[in-house]
Amino acid sequence: MIKHFFQNAFIQGKWVKNVTLTVGDDGCVAAIETDSAGAGADNQGGVLVPGMPNLHSHAFQRAMAGLGEIAGPGDDSFWSWRSVMYKFLAEIDPEDMEAIAAQLYLEMLKSGFTSVGEFHYLHHQKDGTPYANPAEMSLRVMAAAEQVGLQMTLLPVLYSYSGFGEAAPTDGQRRFIHSTDAYLDLVDRLVAETAGRPGFDVGLTPHSLRAVSRDQLQALAEYRTPEMPVHIHIAEQMKEVNDCLDWSGQRPVEWLLNNTTVDENWCLVHATHLTPQEVQGIAERGAVVGLCPVTEANLGDGLFPVEDFLSQGGRFGIGSDSNINISVAEECRILEYGQRLVRQKRTLIAERNASNGERILSLAVEGGAQALCPGKPAGIAVGAPANYLTLDENHPALVGRGVQNIVDGWLFAGNNSVVKDVYVAGRPVIRNGHHDREEEILARFSTVMKRLATKI
Repeated sequence: MIKHFFQNAFIQGKWVKNVTLTVGDDGCVAAIETDSAGAGADNQGGVLVPGMPNLHSHAFQRAMAGLGEIAGPGDDSFWSWRSVMYKFLAEIDPEDMEAIAAQLYLEMLKSGFTSVGEFHYLHHQKDGTPYANPAEMSLRVMAAAEQVGLQMTLLPVLYSYSGFGEAAPTDGQRRFIHSTDAYLDLVDRLVAETAGRPGFDVGLTPHSLRAVSRDQLQALAEYRTPEMPVHIHIAEQMKEVNDCLDWSGQRPVEWLLNNTTVDENWCLVHATHLTPQEVQGIAERGAVVGLCPVTEANLGDGLFPVEDFLSQGGRFGIGSDSNINISVAEECRILEYGQRLVRQKRTLIAERNASNGERILSLAVEGGAQALCPGKPAGIAVGAPANYLTLDENHPALVGRGVQNIVDGWLFAGNNSVVKDVYVAGRPVIRNGHHDREEEILARFSTVMKRLATKI
């Protein structure tokens, strides 16, 4: 058992004083004592808030952050960016993957993320043939998470086609492609690999409606166990919406709701372009929408209708997706600011006379936990993973503020340097903004980046 004591803690949407958290041997919160004297506990001090789940990440894209900003001869879009991405990933080998992922996951911890959903589709060798161990690349991202102490729900991706109607994959997609049987074999291997490893889970991940067939979705539904999460990219871009209409006569989310058993274990990533009926349908099914505001802004995707969705009881979490900038604060800030720019109003996610930042944090923690580990408690709660962080009260964004302004100060006036200590499974992985293996991990990442720079 481990005990931690904090003077102020944001627990389940409320501030409480003098809190002792007891962490069990399983890395989960065993007890929460308020108005405690902290007897027998480490006196951590500071301000405690829940760690943020990152429900959507493509680790290898961390290495190309900032490399897609040169204007092309025509109109740039998601689709032109994707061409750059294909050229880049063609050069990454397993050692590169592990080094890139370790640097990324270290940055996630330092920003306040304590778990990640790794939406992983870089499976094969450079020529498209499987590695001797088909799970090689998946094991590399798991190893990277283990090195830094980040919890992971690995989301191995099924990707078989280049477009609706089972269009043949392109050469740029050769490292992604699986048959149904090969994919389910990969999932079997990863389920066996994670069995008995606390902090690691596996989900099912059809890449998108354009990349899988109806029969494959049915095969995944038959394979799925009740506790497995299911993640899918959907309705991110209007081209995807229009192509789906041409193929089926229905919009992507409309088709998904009409043809699959979407429920609270599903995470619909982006879901940017929706009708009111689709918004209502997602909310009624209890599925989580995975919002990635920094990436969605970077790629020019559009804005999800957050207000309408929340008014119907909808659930969301946040992810870093392309990993262009790793920041819990920035994801939350752009989520709110995007709505303000459209509506020309302020504090749109907050409830009346309440903190905007606190509501965003609470909803994103709850939705992210549901998306990564369905059915388990979320946030700082008995039975939940003991994933939490302290904020630096002396940081310029927080100094002199009462606790009622702390989260707003972090999310709207602060940055990653506000995050002081980070705990995963009750154990400190970041102390005073520093990780024990930080220099080693950065050195490996730098070596990889300098080599890749000669090839891109």
